Amino acid sequence: MRLLRPTLPAWLGFIGVLQACAPTPPPRVPSRVFAIDFVGAAKSCTVPKVSLVPGQARDVAISVGNDGGWCAVTVAQPGPSPYDVGLLVTRPGHGKVYVHTVGDETRIDYTPDPGYTGADHFAVRFEPGEPVLRATVNVTPAAGPIPASAPR
Repeated sequence: MRLLRPTLPAWLGFIGVLQACAPTPPPRVPSRVFAIDFVGAAKSCTVPKVSLVPGQARDVAISVGNDGGWCAVTVAQPGPSPYDVGLLVTRPGHGKVYVHTVGDETRIDYTPDPGYTGADHFAVRFEPGEPVLRATVNVTPAAGPIPASAPR
């Protein structure tokens, strides 16, 4: 009895058959956004639509009423998809910045210090592509009394 040894072309053909049987990955489904993603927003927040270009800086003017809530700027890569990383390169002098992903976008939340009114600024650099968002913030007094449940 003589055993046959498969040749290289036979092995390659067998591997091709196996690859054809492999399951295809499911189509990309956009990320979900939940109502909780918007809890805590300031009642007064004015932000323009922002498009970033790799390697370039973009200046953005933000206006927020200081009622204890945050004001958000959203950006995304083509697709859309969120950026991998957002690095705070200039810290605000009178508030906090939180960079995170919400759905298919990267969101930058600015929360002014309690009781502060006036100008503030910050800058965030994103990866990949290294676009920079430079924000100038105008913090105005709250329109009414600050609710007892507002974060301080």
